[in-house]
Amino acid sequence: MNSTPRQVLEKLCAERGENFASLSRLVGRNEAYIQQYLRKGTPRQLRERERRTLAQYFQIPESMLGGLPEDPAAEFGALVPVRRVAVRASAGPGAIPGEESARPCFAFEPRWLKSLTDSPVSKLSVIRVEGDSMAPTLNTGDDILVDLGDGPERLRDGIYVLRVDGALLVKRLAIHPVGRRVTVQSDNPAYGDLPDCGLDEIECIGRVIWAGRKIA
Repeated sequence: MNSTPRQVLEKLCAERGENFASLSRLVGRNEAYIQQYLRKGTPRQLRERERRTLAQYFQIPESMLGGLPEDPAAEFGALVPVRRVAVRASAGPGAIPGEESARPCFAFEPRWLKSLTDSPVSKLSVIRVEGDSMAPTLNTGDDILVDLGDGPERLRDGIYVLRVDGALLVKRLAIHPVGRRVTVQSDNPAYGDLPDCGLDEIECIGRVIWAGRKIA
């Protein structure tokens, strides 16, 4: 059976040694407020601002304290949710079809995310790598965070998600010092490079700024 918001909050207080009076002051109430809420049922439910403050403090989804799970802020608490796109970027041969957005399933600490990029969260997507041409840097099944706001206008050496002939690829770009030319490289030496490509031959989707993987 699912726990009620009161049960969740009381358990958190017990586990973490929190003081009811301190939490009451945290939400801007008199010192007896949280104790009355837990022990006497007054108020019947926490107000939205109080829920959000407590959820952020305890680093839990706001829905656990009675918030609506449809709200991304409620679902992820103080973390920043990033949408995962139902598409795979090929690090090998062949196109990976489909680009339908899915429910956010990754969330990052705001300050940490800010250290990676100044782009707004609307310009970030998580996609999955398919293939081994970027091994050992990236392997099949790795999730990569792609900054869609860091594309052709700021192009420099690094790993990018590209669209080439309809296929989404994740490759390393080496920028030529003269002219708008690049070399599309694979980190796996078993795969060849595409030297001296014009920027009009590729579509740069965004720069890869983070990768996560399962450790076998």
